[in-house]
Amino acid sequence: MATTTAAVVRNGDGEQKKRKKGGFKTMPFILVNEICDRFATVGFAANLITYLTQQLHLPLVEASNTLTNFSGTSSLTPILGALAADSFAGRFWTIVAGSIFFQIGMLGLVVSAILPSLRPPPCSPPATPCQRASGLQLAVLYLSLLCTSLGSGGIRPCVVAFGADQFEQHDHQKHESVAEAVSAETERKRRYFNLYFFTMGFAVLLALTVVVYIQENVGWGWGFGIPAIAMFMSILVFLFGYPLYVRLKPGGSPFTRLTQVVAAALKKRGAAVPEDAGMLYQDKELDALISTNGRLLHTNQLTFFDRAAIVTPGDITSSGKPDLWRLSTVHRVEELKSIIRLLPIWSAGIMLATAGSHNYSFTVMQARTMNRHVAGHFDIPPATLSIFSTTAMLVGLALYDRAFVPLARRFTGLKSGITYFQRMGIGLAISVVSVGTAALVETKRRTVAAEHGLTDNPAAVVPISVFWLVPQFAIHGIGDAFSSVGHMEFLYDQAPESMRSSAAALFWLAGSLGNYMGTVLVTVVQRATRGRGDWLQDNINRGRIDNYYWLVTCIMVLNFGYYLICFHFYTMKPLEVADEHGGDQDKECELSSVHQNGGRGDAGGLV
Repeated sequence: MATTTAAVVRNGDGEQKKRKKGGFKTMPFILVNEICDRFATVGFAANLITYLTQQLHLPLVEASNTLTNFSGTSSLTPILGALAADSFAGRFWTIVAGSIFFQIGMLGLVVSAILPSLRPPPCSPPATPCQRASGLQLAVLYLSLLCTSLGSGGIRPCVVAFGADQFEQHDHQKHESVAEAVSAETERKRRYFNLYFFTMGFAVLLALTVVVYIQENVGWGWGFGIPAIAMFMSILVFLFGYPLYVRLKPGGSPFTRLTQVVAAALKKRGAAVPEDAGMLYQDKELDALISTNGRLLHTNQLTFFDRAAIVTPGDITSSGKPDLWRLSTVHRVEELKSIIRLLPIWSAGIMLATAGSHNYSFTVMQARTMNRHVAGHFDIPPATLSIFSTTAMLVGLALYDRAFVPLARRFTGLKSGITYFQRMGIGLAISVVSVGTAALVETKRRTVAAEHGLTDNPAAVVPISVFWLVPQFAIHGIGDAFSSVGHMEFLYDQAPESMRSSAAALFWLAGSLGNYMGTVLVTVVQRATRGRGDWLQDNINRGRIDNYYWLVTCIMVLNFGYYLICFHFYTMKPLEVADEHGGDQDKECELSSVHQNGGRGDAGGLV
């Protein structure tokens, strides 16, 4: 008895020590890293089109493609970061490694901006022809951008999940029921996510104002140097908080489990799937670490993969454990099915990034030709216009919770006001309006340029206020408040429990593919219109960027229709939930239905 009591005491002491770690006290150390990442990334990416065209003298289309390729790569590398964090490195060390890579890339950009040998000489066309950047100069630039992209890959998918990890160590004994404990944890995480998005918005606003202004009026060395200094400080602060963090051990790559299911199903492709799903392989102990919130129940979709859970001779080793490359549990099979089912709706978010990719390229070039005077001797930097998009998004998020949700709740009866499916749909529709508005404004700008005889004078200031561009930015920001947040909510809720850190990477992957698609679209349009109007040319007064915007608008309309079809055929993931006595209730408790609809068994319609 004394031994048992001592063990309890020791366990209690251990739990007390654990409770000293994590919580909101770790947020300054964690969020400062992501803030500096966003501050640095937006600080040079927002105005990078100007650096490429005016400092390195790249043609507009090549500069635009460089920018979208960089953005796409930065959004693709989080897949690698999530894989490393979940498989072997853990989130803490993945963030540290990513921060170091990001720092190296920023230093490379600073050096390229300071040393005259790493950029072509200044020019004043047409008196002095501009010399394009050499291969060595571009190589330094591209290598620096690659390092920052790799750094973002380690930071972006891990900071959100690492911050949420700090609230996993809660004391269930303080609560009368499991439901109370889950509710308390959910509230802490909700407050954390609110803090996360607010600080990210603040970092973006700071970058779009202070950093862009310094780049335009002080110099590119300081314009790149300030974000580099901020990133260095964030690494030190993040490491300083090491003793306070809850650091969860990596539980093995979810991608390996998915591959094992596919391999097992292919090996048994000739086997007949039993009509009784109860005959498929189950192992609660094996799935315990990846199903703490409940195991996924069998579904009658994508039944080919059910073959992976059919027990055949040789599937169980001599030790009594299954050979996971030959036999998978129903839960693991349903993990794969859940990912496959959410991919069509996830893919609808790709076009959002494609539609928004021109905000940092063509729109900046448009703003540079317009009247940017505000007051006195102050001219608003072209890239700073993005603050209207960020501000609109932050205001939209604030009004969404305080005004929109209570109003929508009166009509829908849902605690959340609307489902995240409806939220995504509204965001997609608003994005169509945003791009259409951009086309109308560009038509107006070209008309004014022609009326004043400036069609062949791209360097002249067109007598039209740059604030004509504000509506398209504001509408785009409001659309983001609906679509992007709804997209992330959908991925987090419908992804398997063990893949929620990877769900963040999927969110960034959609942005990556969207940016790459923007590059492809620009290249195709340039080649298709060459010699027949040249929609995209260095002289935007003679070009037809408005036609390009109309093309994107039409594609967005088709994408919205595609989303509606995908939503109509989507099936929510069914989950086995544990009751308060520790038993399992084998019923289809669709998680998103509980969270979104106050317990209703459906996702709700879009209309």
